[in-house]
Amino acid sequence: MDLQQMRYVVAVAETASFTRAAERCHVVQSALSHQVARLEKELGARLFERTSRRVRLTAAGEAFLPAARQALEAAERARAEVAAASGEIRGRLTVGSIPTVTAVDLPAVLRDYRGRYPQVRISLRAGSSERLVDMVRDGTLDAAFLGVPPGFRIQGVHDRELAHGQHVAVVAPDHPLAAEHEVDLRHLAEEAFVDFADGSAARAQSDQAFAAAGLRREVAFEVSGVELMARMVRHGLGVALLPATFAAELHGLRCVPITNGPVRVERLVWSRFTPSPAASAFLALLGVGAPPTAE
Repeated sequence: MDLQQMRYVVAVAETASFTRAAERCHVVQSALSHQVARLEKELGARLFERTSRRVRLTAAGEAFLPAARQALEAAERARAEVAAASGEIRGRLTVGSIPTVTAVDLPAVLRDYRGRYPQVRISLRAGSSERLVDMVRDGTLDAAFLGVPPGFRIQGVHDRELAHGQHVAVVAPDHPLAAEHEVDLRHLAEEAFVDFADGSAARAQSDQAFAAAGLRREVAFEVSGVELMARMVRHGLGVALLPATFAAELHGLRCVPITNGPVRVERLVWSRFTPSPAASAFLALLGVGAPPTAE
C-alpha cells in the first residue's frame, strides 16, 4: 500500500468516476484502475462497486476512505514541517468565514498571505457560524471568522473577539421606512421579515433583541443566504436586519439605524492543537500568536 494508491482511491470516491479521477490525478485511466485493483487485492476487499452507469464505495471503501484521507494529510503535514524547518512555508491553508464578515478585509488578508507564501494552497469555505466552529474543532478548517450574538458560547477551540457591530433595518427604496433617519424595534415589529433559519446564530441576534424588548415579530421568509435575502427585500417581500457595515455595501437598498437594535460580535476561532506551518503564518498575519499545544 502506498500514498499514490490512496490518492487514487480518494479521487475516485470524490468524483464517482474512474475517468474523472484519472484526469484529476493526471494519469491514464488504465494506470489508475490497475493501482486501485492492486490495492483491493492487497486489502482482500473491493473498495468500489462498478457499473456501466456509476461508481460508488462499498462498505469496505467507506471504512477505508477516512483513514486514507488522514494518511494523505499526515504526509502533507510532514512535508510542510520539513519545508518550514528550512525556512519555507508550504502546504495547505483552509479558512472558513460567514458571508457577512466585516471585521477584516478577508480578500486583502488572503492577497497579502499569498504574496508572502506562494507555495501554500488556500481553500476558503463559507458557512454558518455553528458549522464553522464544528469544522475548526474537528480539524477540517484551520481558522474561521464568525458572527454571533453577545454571550454565544464557543467551546473546544481558541477564539478572539474582533469587533462589535450594530444591525440596521434593510428595506427596499420605496418602502415607507426608507425615508426614516431611525426606527425603533416596536415600529419594526409591525413589519414582515426575511431572516435566516430559526435557531441559527445569525437569526438569534435579531430574535434576542426583540425578545429583550418584549416584542414579537413575523418572519415570513427564512433563507440560507444573504444574497437571496437582499433580492427578496428589493422585491418588497419583507424587511431584513443585517450588520451595518455589511449592509452599506448592498446595492439598491436602504439602511435605517435601529434604536436598541441587535448587536453582533465577530470572532476569530482556530484549533486548540498545534497549527501547521501554513496556519501559524496565517494567524501571525492576523496578529495572533501561535496557540499552545493541546494536552
